[in-house]
Formats: sequence, structure tokens, C-alpha cells
Amino acid sequence: MSDKLTHIDEDGAARMVDVSAKAETKRVAVAEGRILIAAQALEAIRAGSVKKGDVLAVARVAGIMAAKKTADLIPLCHPLPISGVTLDLAIEADGIRATASVTTTYTTGIEMEALTAVSVALLAVYDMAKALDKAMRIEGVRLLSKTGGKSGDWKAE
Repeated sequence: MSDKLTHIDEDGAARMVDVSAKAETKRVAVAEGRILIAAQALEAIRAGSVKKGDVLAVARVAGIMAAKKTADLIPLCHPLPISGVTLDLAIEADGIRATASVTTTYTTGIEMEALTAVSVALLAVYDMAKALDKAMRIEGVRLLSKTGGKSGDWKAE
């Protein structure tokens, strides 16, 4: 690993890395996270009786939209031509797990888009259900895997 900071120039100023010389490769990143929810609120989500509407549908769309807007949110991220986004939301015993898979063919990675998709999807769950449970807790947002690019494939343990 290089000791040189890629997002800082020789004068110490922030910069966006020039990726124009890098080869375009197919890249896929998968991220996940969870939101812990009280049983009563989780049952309302499962039953579709949350007054604001379909929590999972709104969260899925919010996550997909967020992946497309990552460069607007993270200052030094490149805007990427996203080829596809899937966002799965699974109701578990104590909450909801969000898993996003984001694909591009480009010169730089798509990990931030997958992480942003998961994060915003979970925030949307919170927003939709906060009247039922203000103590919900988002946790475990992490990259599960990435493929493509110069550094190759990577998978979380």
C-alpha cells in the first residue's frame, strides 16, 4: 500500500483523483447494514399498517436514488455511470437488513455508492417508522465485497 494520500495534493489541499488513465473494468460492490426495531413497530412494517405508507418500498427507492446521487453527497467521489442497483430489504427477528449491489463499467470503484444506498435506505426506514419507535438503531453498515479494478476482488471475512 502506498503512503501517498491520493486525495491530497503536494500543497495539502483536497483534490479529486484523476482516474482518466485507468482502464475501464466492470465493477460490482455489495454492502449491507441493519436497523434494529422494536417488535411492535416491526410488526406494523410487516403488516403494511404504518400510516406513512409502504416502508420497504419507500426505503428501496430511497436507497436506489441515493446510489445515483453519491457524488453529490461525498465531496471527492466521482460521478459514476451506474449500470444497475439492487436493494434488498429483509425483515429479521429484531429489525431489517438492507443489502445493496451496485454495478458499473468505469475507471474507479463503486463501493461508496453501495454504502450510500444501504445507509439512505435504512434512514428512510427510520423516517417512515419513527412515530412507532424513536429508539431504532442503525448498525453494521459495511462493505461485503467488491470486484473489478486494479486492486482486484475483495470479500469481507
